[in-house]
Amino acid sequence: PGSTVGSLDEREEEQEDEGEEDMRDGGVPFYVNRGGFPLDEETWERMWRHVARIHPTGEDLGKSIRGATDLPKIPIPSVPTYQPTTTISQRLEAIQKYIRDLQYNHTGTQFFEIKKSRPLTALMDIAKEMTREALPIKCLEAVILGIYLTNSMPGVERFPLSFMSQFSGNHFHHIVLGVHSGGRFGALGMSRREELMFKPLEFRTLTDLVQEYEAAYRGYWHTLRKVRIGQYVSHDPHSVEQIDWKHSILDLDKLSKEELRRELERHTRDMRLKIGKPPPSPTKDRRNSMGSPSKRRPSPEKKVLDQTSSGDMNAYQIRV
Repeated sequence: PGSTVGSLDEREEEQEDEGEEDMRDGGVPFYVNRGGFPLDEETWERMWRHVARIHPTGEDLGKSIRGATDLPKIPIPSVPTYQPTTTISQRLEAIQKYIRDLQYNHTGTQFFEIKKSRPLTALMDIAKEMTREALPIKCLEAVILGIYLTNSMPGVERFPLSFMSQFSGNHFHHIVLGVHSGGRFGALGMSRREELMFKPLEFRTLTDLVQEYEAAYRGYWHTLRKVRIGQYVSHDPHSVEQIDWKHSILDLDKLSKEELRRELERHTRDMRLKIGKPPPSPTKDRRNSMGSPSKRRPSPEKKVLDQTSSGDMNAYQIRV
């Protein structure tokens, strides 16, 4: 069983590199619209078939919506605009409200294809499309949108912050956009769960921010297993550099509280050092040539899943 779990973990790492970390979220598969807009007929019909499979009321839900002639008009949220006097905290709150107003995508079909290896400029084009289409989104799309909407705020640094949690033998992936400004950390994001998205700009250290999410996971009976943290993202919407999604990979099973705090302090220093440096060339293997080996923590060896959860919990998955 150990080798099976190891290969599963490696597959998850590969999926995550391609920006498909949710392709099988907690054992529940979902689809990605790869054909752009307008949705082609095949993607549209597949979405409804999938809704019929995953929704408690199944086909009846699809029929009631598709057969309706008087569906209410859905208001299209406005991209936030600010007065010069609007504080950074208020701007971030307005951006989070906009992300929230787009609503969480429960269809099981992700509408915007996000390939993590694409240059920043291409991902910003997709963010623009999100504002035009105003469709529901999931966590990875919200991170790209958050970067786009904060590009005009030079005093705010942004970095990817992703989590792998475990519940009843299944792994769940989630990502938010960490923000740092005026000596405080916070986050923007989208989740099914209120406590796993927005965090106001009030955390003194990266450790405080990560611990806040860890406590939220505990509240849903999830165990946080890994935290991956990227580097600061360029504010240049035309940059061809790639986002560094996982400069540090921290395995919480192997780190004491004190070791975790030290690693997060190290990562905070690494992020500060990156400001003002020219971007590395956007090649697939650029992470292998990023200087000293202490720069980025190697991925720890794989750990066999704990299968000792109580029987009644095994049958039920709390998705986050």
